[in-house]
Amino acid sequence: MSRLVAIDLPGGPAFVDELHRIWDDGDAAFPVDQRLPDTAKRELYTAMRVGDDVESGDALVVATSGSTGTPKGVVLTHDAVAASAIATSKRLGVQSDDHWLACLPLSHVGGLSVVTRALLTGTPLTVLPNFDAAVVDGSEATLVSLVATALTRIDPVRFRTIVLGGSRPPDDRPANCVTTYGMTETGSGVVYDGIPLDGVDIDIGPDGDIRIRAPMLMRCYRDGTSPVDAEGWFPTGDLGEWLSDGRLHVAGRRGDLIITGGENVWTEAVETALADHPAVADVMVRGVDDPEWGQLVEAVIVPVDGPPTLEALRDHVKQHHPAFMAPKRLTVVESLPRTSLGKLRRH
Repeated sequence: MSRLVAIDLPGGPAFVDELHRIWDDGDAAFPVDQRLPDTAKRELYTAMRVGDDVESGDALVVATSGSTGTPKGVVLTHDAVAASAIATSKRLGVQSDDHWLACLPLSHVGGLSVVTRALLTGTPLTVLPNFDAAVVDGSEATLVSLVATALTRIDPVRFRTIVLGGSRPPDDRPANCVTTYGMTETGSGVVYDGIPLDGVDIDIGPDGDIRIRAPMLMRCYRDGTSPVDAEGWFPTGDLGEWLSDGRLHVAGRRGDLIITGGENVWTEAVETALADHPAVADVMVRGVDDPEWGQLVEAVIVPVDGPPTLEALRDHVKQHHPAFMAPKRLTVVESLPRTSLGKLRRH
């Protein structure tokens, strides 16, 4: 019987060899976050049932980011992993002389999918134990997957294509950057620069809810439950719309929508406006309960030097958006909580 085997190794040739061995034995692999202390690793092994049986055809169990609670284990089959590798490589126009660089955490699908994509397509691959700007800049690779914070630390022109995922992409991203939309449950990005990959169906409900149906979708969670319905649709929990040019615009997580005084406020839209203020080094926007307004728009900022006033921030937002989107509450912090891929932990 096939079983789940943990890979508790840093990125590098040994990790790739171990993944090969696990698959050759007919087992499924669970990459372990190398930043976790031993106690947390043991708890994760129990939650993911490492050592227990898996279904025939299962290739990977990948932990979700756990931004809202205990991480879930997403089960991806060999067929799903292959479908993702083929569709992404076709969209990126990967050639025989290309070379992938994996420098994101391999415990997350954004980093792990670089490795599986290269292995399944026979593309040369270099795997780093972590992101090191100097090593990335000196790499001979032509293709790399990054997050926005890493992008700012390298010379982007040295790569043919940069696949950008994780947090919100910068407005001035280089021309060789391809933005992606996807999640662990979709086996990595399934929408590139607003266009779904081949074989990927996107449905937007009357309330803006995004659903995805695709061959690279998860089989189930490790506990046996599955959010995928009988017709194969996966509810993402995101809201979006089709733009006039046929591209998908993702407004944000339904849970991140702030409803204040009956008006809808998207956190990312306000964050984008506030990030442009010269006194703001980093920013997070979230809703806080309020008996009068239902929710208040709160700006949590890391200042450049001295913190700006709330009124200054409100005036700045009102240059771009209606007044109801301007923050009514300001909190100043030294740093913002983020996942390893740069996503804000708003709650």
